[in-house]
Amino acid sequence: MSETLAAGVATRNPGARHGHTLRRARAYQPYVAVEPGDVAVAFDDDENPFTLKVVDDPHRRTDASSLIQRRYAWRGYAASPLEVAAGSRVTLAACLDDTTLATITATPDGQDGLYVAGVYPDTVAALRTDGRRLCEFTKLAVDESVRSHAVLGAIFHVAFMYVYQLHRCTDVLIEVNPRHARFYQRMLGFESAGDERYDPAVGAAAVLLRLDLAHSAREIARLAGQRHQRERSFYPYFFGPEDAADIVGRLHGH
Repeated sequence: MSETLAAGVATRNPGARHGHTLRRARAYQPYVAVEPGDVAVAFDDDENPFTLKVVDDPHRRTDASSLIQRRYAWRGYAASPLEVAAGSRVTLAACLDDTTLATITATPDGQDGLYVAGVYPDTVAALRTDGRRLCEFTKLAVDESVRSHAVLGAIFHVAFMYVYQLHRCTDVLIEVNPRHARFYQRMLGFESAGDERYDPAVGAAAVLLRLDLAHSAREIARLAGQRHQRERSFYPYFFGPEDAADIVGRLHGH
């Protein structure tokens, strides 16, 4: 399984490793080809494209694992390598050329259960009893060169489409360090779902947050693709409706 989500966008050493500062996601343009195996293309403000991929081969998995372990270690957390995808779990990566800029794992509830149920079994059981179709986001890591919302807006939207439109989930659960809870509440609309507890897998305190995906769907309909809106959230950086429909079609192929 996987560990608690890391913090939000890192700002140390901006742009030094890749010569790019990715700031705002744009819906991909018709003149940019989406290669086989890619899910989508998005842009920074200087029209530099980065791609969204499903991590489905050893090279991508090793690169994404390296990013996770480096960024978690920098914050003093433990992190195990990415496992080969099993069941409905999928790992996504935002890539610039051959470098992984960000990664996240989305897991619909199923036979293997959820990682967060290890620390919050009572909350997860109660939500299941209420008939909620659960999923979780884990192992979020962002390269230190990424300074703003472009990459995270794109990767969160693809993860949303995967769990909401393909698997019909109703709620996303995440386990985060208490210091970072406000970031996810403000930027995506998560709400508190559990008290602070110790997670032995990462060796740190954690809190459980829940996102009602119906809320996300409303915010996407209102704001997606409108990056110039004065809105302090990731939703204006999500893909517009036409691009999103194409991305869902590509996700069906994975």
